Amino acid sequence: MPNGIATTDYHTAGEPFRIVHADAPVPDGVTVADRRIAAMADDAGADSVRGLLCREPRGHADMYGGFVVPPDPADQDAAHFGVLFWHQDGFSTACGHGSIALGVWATDTGLVESDPDGVTDVRIDVPSGRVVTSVERSEGRLVRATFRNVASHVIARDVEISTSRGRVRVDLSFSGAIYASVRASDVGLSVSPEHYSSLVDFGREVKWVLNDAPEAQHAADHRLSGVYGTILWDDLGHGDAGPRQRNVTVFADGEVDRSPCGSGTGARVALLAASGELAADEVLEHRSIIDTAFEARWEPAMDHPEAVIPLVSGTAHRTGEHRFFLDFDDDLGRGFVLR
Repeated sequence: MPNGIATTDYHTAGEPFRIVHADAPVPDGVTVADRRIAAMADDAGADSVRGLLCREPRGHADMYGGFVVPPDPADQDAAHFGVLFWHQDGFSTACGHGSIALGVWATDTGLVESDPDGVTDVRIDVPSGRVVTSVERSEGRLVRATFRNVASHVIARDVEISTSRGRVRVDLSFSGAIYASVRASDVGLSVSPEHYSSLVDFGREVKWVLNDAPEAQHAADHRLSGVYGTILWDDLGHGDAGPRQRNVTVFADGEVDRSPCGSGTGARVALLAASGELAADEVLEHRSIIDTAFEARWEPAMDHPEAVIPLVSGTAHRTGEHRFFLDFDDDLGRGFVLR
C-alpha cells in the first residue's frame, strides 16, 4: 500500500463509520453476500485491511466501517453500490447506522445526485439483501436520513437461559442480523454509562450462550445464523407519538454501539409490532446509551406476512478525511487492540 488507503469518516448518532471507497479491496463473488464470505477468508486482502483500519493506533476496539464494492447483478433497478460492513471482530451481515451514513455520504459527494429540497433514495446492496436510504434535505442541508431495512420478524420469545445473573428470558428477532433482546432491569441493570462495563459483560455472555442455539439459526440462509448482538433496553414510557425506549446494543464480541443501533432498532420494531406495542401509525423513539435518538416505524412486508419492514430515521455527519499508511519497519504497524 505505497499510496495508502483513503477513507471518509462519518458518525451516525455518535457511532463511527469509516468508508473506504476508491481504495476498497474487492473480494471475489457474484453478490455482496458472496463477497463477504470471500472477505472473511482475506480474499483481495480485505480482512487484512479491515484489521489495519480497526486496530489502534488507526482505530479502536469499537471501530466500524465498510468497503464500497460493486452491487449485485440486476436486470433493472440496480443498486447504486454494494458495501461490506466490518468491525473489530469481522464482517457483519447488516448495519443500519452504516446504511444511514452511506446514504448521506453518497449524496454529500455527488455519487448519487441529490435533490437539495426533497428526498433522494440511495439503493445499497448489503450481505442480507437490498436496503434503501432516503436522504431528505432542505436548501441543501440534511434534515434526516431514513433507512429502509430488509423484511424483519420475530424468531422466538421468552427463551430461558442460565447466566451469571440468574435465569433470564430472552426474545430473538431478525432484522438483517439476529438480535437477542433483554430488559435491563430484569438483570439488575439500567442503560446508563455508569453500568457500561456490566452491560458489555452481560451482552457478551448472552450472545455466546445463544449463538449456536437452534433459535439462532436462520431458516433460509445459514450465512445469517448466530446472534450478532444483544440489546439491553429500558422502557421510557409511552409518548405522544408512540413507545419510548433506551437501549444499548453489544455486538460482535463486546463492541458497543454508541447510536441506538440501526439494525438493532429494526429488530426491536419487529418485536414491538408483533406484540401490538407499536401500531402502524405510531413512531418508536429509540434512544442510545449516550442519549442520541432514532425514530422508527414499520410497514407490512408484502411477500412475508409474518414480517414487517422497519424504517429507521436519524442523521449522519462527516468527521474527517484520512489516508492511512503501513510502514513495514513499524513493529506496531499492523496495530493492536485494548478492549
